[in-house]
Amino acid sequence: MDNHLRLKFSLYLNYFVFAILLNSVGIVILKSITVYGVDELKASTLELYKDLPIAIVSFVIASFLPRIGYIKAMLTALLLVTVACIVMYMGDTFASARLLFAIVGVSFALIKVSVYSMIGLVTNDDKSHSALMSSIEGVFMFGIALAYFLFPAFNKTGEASAWLNVYLLLAALSAASFIFLFTTRMESKEEVPGVDLLDDLRHMGRLMLKVLVVVFVISAFLFVMIEQGIMTWLPTFNKKVLQLPENLSIMMASILSISLGIGRLLAGALSGKYGWHKVLLACLAGAMAVVVFVLPRTVAMGAVPVSSLSDLPWLAFAFPLVGLFIAPIYPLLNSAVLSALPKSLHSPMTGLIVIFSAIGGTLGSRLIGYLFQYIGADKAFYYTLIPMTMLLLCVLALKRLATPRSVMD
Repeated sequence: MDNHLRLKFSLYLNYFVFAILLNSVGIVILKSITVYGVDELKASTLELYKDLPIAIVSFVIASFLPRIGYIKAMLTALLLVTVACIVMYMGDTFASARLLFAIVGVSFALIKVSVYSMIGLVTNDDKSHSALMSSIEGVFMFGIALAYFLFPAFNKTGEASAWLNVYLLLAALSAASFIFLFTTRMESKEEVPGVDLLDDLRHMGRLMLKVLVVVFVISAFLFVMIEQGIMTWLPTFNKKVLQLPENLSIMMASILSISLGIGRLLAGALSGKYGWHKVLLACLAGAMAVVVFVLPRTVAMGAVPVSSLSDLPWLAFAFPLVGLFIAPIYPLLNSAVLSALPKSLHSPMTGLIVIFSAIGGTLGSRLIGYLFQYIGADKAFYYTLIPMTMLLLCVLALKRLATPRSVMD
């Protein structure tokens, strides 16, 4: 295989592996409650263990990673994750689950920065860069959806630890990716040094003084809070409210990730035709309508006696389709703010995006976990209307701020 093709395949494979691991947090939260006996609030800390390392490590290593080398960084990440999967299999405790997600967070930070940087090194023009970026993100969404079928495949009624066998498969997949990447060579001249950490800090500090950036990071924070809150706790919602069997509860959550993938594919075409702000406002209105009109009917449906997906009434599939409406929000927000900033500020802006997205994801999961425990699983998702309303106001503000002139304010 041509060396460039090997590199591209490695990027796909690495992102695919981490899509499964990162987005299994909702599944592991459900298993932590049912197997390890922890409450909802304590189980939600798994999101914290995953997201904070992503934010911290992404910020610290972004400027130094080119000096280390992207290949070495990805090999380190894959090795760490391989070991973490084996530790999770052997540990079989909530503590080992926390350790797993902490290592996954650190490793994904290395992978994400490396993959995004290497896309420019293995493509020759803007068109091929955009195509590779889109296809890699598509593979990521496929990995998310696959996680909701992969884990139930190893889950066996009456065998509390059977589901852990999935980590042997994931360890093998990570190890295979490590070996494939290790045998791939990249010319050292392409891995050029970057700027230093102090320079990154200065740029980020200046950016945070701009009204546009402040409104944007609040918007990114609110969106990820909504998305992660729903994605993480949907399997538990399906089990506790609809009283579905555990495997079906997990599989049903895949509808959300699939609808997120479809929504993101549609986002670019729609924004080109109607304008990003109109698409965002319509998406937020649609998401709020799903919560107001569809969620109550789903909750009222109550327990459903089923043994397979085909036994479910159509209404059970309706609420996860909220992903169609929330999916376009994040990429369109990123595009709007980056387009309004000079290219020299794109790198520090990306750092801010990663940091506030990780914090938003952690808080979103924690808040929904708190609501699940103290308000009830049947009422928790209604509270997503609050950040949705705040995000609606932010989009209206961004429409006025996202102009070249506002960047200079």
